[in-house]
Amino acid sequence: MKETPLHDLHQSAGAKMVEFGGWHMPVQYGPILEEVRCVRERAGLFDLGHMGRLSVRGADAVRYLDRIATNHVGRIPQGSIRYTLFCREDGNPIDDLLAYRGEDEVYLVVNASNTDAVLAWMEEQRAGFEVEIDDRTPRETMVALQGPAALDVMNTVTEGGEVEGLGYYKFTFATICGRPDTRVSRTGYTGENGFEIYFPNEEAESIWSALLEAGAGAGVRPIGLAARDTLRLEAGMPLYGHEIDEHHNPIEADLGFAISFAEEKGDWIGREALDRVRKDPRRKLVGFTTAGKRVPRQGYDLFRGDQAVGEVCSGAVSPTLDTNIGTGYVPIDLAGPGTALEMDIRGKRQAVELCQLPFYSRTRK
Repeated sequence: MKETPLHDLHQSAGAKMVEFGGWHMPVQYGPILEEVRCVRERAGLFDLGHMGRLSVRGADAVRYLDRIATNHVGRIPQGSIRYTLFCREDGNPIDDLLAYRGEDEVYLVVNASNTDAVLAWMEEQRAGFEVEIDDRTPRETMVALQGPAALDVMNTVTEGGEVEGLGYYKFTFATICGRPDTRVSRTGYTGENGFEIYFPNEEAESIWSALLEAGAGAGVRPIGLAARDTLRLEAGMPLYGHEIDEHHNPIEADLGFAISFAEEKGDWIGREALDRVRKDPRRKLVGFTTAGKRVPRQGYDLFRGDQAVGEVCSGAVSPTLDTNIGTGYVPIDLAGPGTALEMDIRGKRQAVELCQLPFYSRTRK
């Protein structure tokens, strides 16, 4: 298994370590629900060194990415970030990712479990384009600071308030923890205000420790991947292998905002198939809550009477909403909020009620 440069610090902090996407990662440091509350109420620090980080450069970088990405890379302003997907010809995704548009590069952040597949697929599509693809994953570290206290903590480790005015889905280069020209972005996978910081591996331990020290007074703690999964589910954000995969397209996953059919973008891989789905969707990703004791889990069937109508994609106990939550696909005619279904758990039924996503939004508490 691969290890991030912070691996030993996680172990010394007592984290429970598990395999995730080929990496040995901290799944939790303490009770998962307490870690979720820490991020919602204060802030948490995440090691995201397992995520893939790819730099695309060259005269055809933007044209090449507009051929393989669903979003319109050519329209991304410099210093901005867009969510997008790489899809096959059938419209189903290989991965979902973030694209950072720089002055002379487009920087991509992809899922850990898909990095090798994405790189291989990008190489297959590279013929005829003047591009260079640099996999920075082995030599760069990525951490995220997420939660209401994140900005205050960042201001204490950043010179001259360089991140104070950084907008949502924007990035810049700033002096972080004394290191100049450090990439810092403001996106987040938790639904909270937050930042991502990128730096060379050799500085990983010192920057991680400096961020925890700077945030100690605000109650900042290291947070594991289990809490991150609950946080992203509360925020209605998809996870590859759950809400989207080789069998679930982004249109029916309600990710149409990341798909551009603009003529000036030109043709791109998966466009024709997704255009057909756009005109005639058959199912829809929905959220649901359940007051029953059993927590929804991926693969549980959803029933309307005696008929199986869908399947759970993700589920968790939500400490923020104080109930069980989940996502699943159901036919379009059953996708309205308030629709009552049942979840089958090894032959036993539990009532669920459909609701709009996201479950939680910090802008409309």
